[in-house]
Amino acid sequence: MKLFLIGMMGSGKSHWCKLLSNELAYEAYDLDAIIETQAGKTIADIFASEGEAYFRSEEARLLREFDSKNRFLLATGGGTPCFYDNMEWMNANGTTIWIDETVEVLVERLKLEKEHRPLIKPLTDEALNDFIFKKLEERKEVYAQSSIHLQGEDINLQRIVQLVNAR
Repeated sequence: MKLFLIGMMGSGKSHWCKLLSNELAYEAYDLDAIIETQAGKTIADIFASEGEAYFRSEEARLLREFDSKNRFLLATGGGTPCFYDNMEWMNANGTTIWIDETVEVLVERLKLEKEHRPLIKPLTDEALNDFIFKKLEERKEVYAQSSIHLQGEDINLQRIVQLVNAR
């Protein structure tokens, strides 16, 4: 089974990917980490030097390289499902799991990580709240196409494993 974790930045995709990998004995990957390794620079540096359009193109290309793999977990970037028909591709090739945290939870987590995230780096905490709210509203329609949608108390290892095993 191919499992794609989607959701806003700060939702915990990378965290849950690692935990699920141990629990399910699946190989785990982080799409942003792969992009950084292949580019030899951080996402923030890629955005600064090459621009978001280049980054999104590389993201889509690397995502599709997972077509040849079987039985894995992939933590995607927050915007990954929203570009180049990536959501349709992931749904056609595996199971998508939307980790749907509240705006409040996302903002609290992201306040500590702004330096490493190019889309929010220059924002004040108040502007961050507005940005996350608007970005989530923009992406909700795409995220809602996921195979599995987890919110609130459903975002726990036992529940995720149960839903994955039911598929």
